[in-house]
Amino acid sequence: MNVEMWVRALKAARAGAEVSQEGLAATIKWSPSTVAAIETGRRRPTMEFAVAADQALGTGGLLAELLKAADQERGPSWFAPWRGYEQQATRLRAFEACLVPGLLQTEKYAHAVISAGGLHAPAMVDELVAVRMERQQLLHRDEPPHCVFLLDESALHRPVGGPAVLDEQLGRLLGVADLPFLRLHVIPLSVGEHVGLGGGFVLAELPDGDRALYLENAARGHVMDDPEMIGLIDRKWDSLLGEALSTGASLDLIRKLKVTP
Repeated sequence: MNVEMWVRALKAARAGAEVSQEGLAATIKWSPSTVAAIETGRRRPTMEFAVAADQALGTGGLLAELLKAADQERGPSWFAPWRGYEQQATRLRAFEACLVPGLLQTEKYAHAVISAGGLHAPAMVDELVAVRMERQQLLHRDEPPHCVFLLDESALHRPVGGPAVLDEQLGRLLGVADLPFLRLHVIPLSVGEHVGLGGGFVLAELPDGDRALYLENAARGHVMDDPEMIGLIDRKWDSLLGEALSTGASLDLIRKLKVTP
């Protein structure tokens, strides 16, 4: 399922209900130009639009389900399984050795990371950035997962995108730290070597008690549920958390590094 197929489903549902673009727009209280832009592929549909269209056209939630499936297929195919785990998770624990974790990145920071080296065409960069921004919606839903983020202090110094982009990113970290379900810890440079220097990871705890692990290397990410590997990463996590500053001290460090108020 892709967005083009979703648009065809919308048009078919609208034709079956004998509702014009203008009529649909009036019913769901969206502008006719927005409905036209979605149906011509100039604007990507949102889940809010899909839900409203389902209600207006009597499709019983079909458009929302199809859009959900299309969204899960966006980005690299190997990443799709992890998106499912991430959305279901009741708890997420993430560590990054040299970057701000993707779920906490600003749009400009994410764009700089994804476009580095010119490995992707501009259109693909825009698509991957959009997917990353959409993933962050899980931090703002009614029942978000409990999240703990660990990052090495080097990530706070690396001028990804330039000093202004980094400064905005530091402000974003201070902002999300106010969320009641989220904790942020920094491993200071004074620690020297630690077990996380080999690369980042994310551990997801799922509603049924199962756990999943995401590891990323230079080529692609890997989703694993092997108990032995998860046990190893658990021990790494405990070691890293033991080296990290408290949340309060971590935020004080970020404030000191931030240039603008």
